[in-house]
Amino acid sequence: MKTMQQWLDEYGESHQNATNKTIHWVCVPVIFFTVIAFIWTIPQPEFMQQIAYFNWGTLCIALAVLFYARISIIMAFGMLLYSLLMVFFIQSWLQLDLAPLWLLALVLFVVAWIGQFVGHYYEGKKPSFFKDIQFLMIGPAWVMAFVFRKIGVKF
Repeated sequence: MKTMQQWLDEYGESHQNATNKTIHWVCVPVIFFTVIAFIWTIPQPEFMQQIAYFNWGTLCIALAVLFYARISIIMAFGMLLYSLLMVFFIQSWLQLDLAPLWLLALVLFVVAWIGQFVGHYYEGKKPSFFKDIQFLMIGPAWVMAFVFRKIGVKF
């Protein structure tokens, strides 16, 4: 099994261009948010409705945190905190009641993915997930690793 650093190094190979990196630092968190938001909107069975915040979105967050914990407990903790921030944004959007959550997620998802592919155009390399689908999970960890390095957290 690869270590977190091995995953990040391999992901980083196709993220060397400054423009691509900047785009990814913005678009990867947006995509992460949109995926949780999309899943959040899936109708819940009755048993889920009885427990506050228990829905398909929080279930997927739990599974994602387990994925990260297999590789790095510190990264799993960071991604859990980040995921909780996304839940806060989702709840805030729902309270504003400006537009359906799925519509916000769809617009942001499309714009962010266009940004990602523009970034890879400048990079001159295809996205890492074309090689291994697990890189879709490593992208958010790559951003978190950047934050960890800035604040001096070893992962």
